[in-house]
Amino acid sequence: MDNTKETVTIYITKYALTDGVLQREGVLTKSGGYSYRRNENCYADYVYDKDVHLTESSAVARAEEMRSAKLKSLEKQMKKVSAMKFEVK
Repeated sequence: MDNTKETVTIYITKYALTDGVLQREGVLTKSGGYSYRRNENCYADYVYDKDVHLTESSAVARAEEMRSAKLKSLEKQMKKVSAMKFEVK
């Protein structure tokens, strides 16, 4: 990362349902997102909008929203599969 720019602690929810909420050091980009490194051996990655938060509480709230939406989607899929009727043609 460019060390001449100010780094801030960011909380990333992009992968919340698979990896959990990630806490990293990020740099604000010109496009309004943040660049960060997943680990020391990786190239910089970028996050924007709903995927990045500046407070832990807002990141956890977003992760809860994501979980709720995923559960709702899975319930819908479960109802659809349960309602399937099979017939041999």
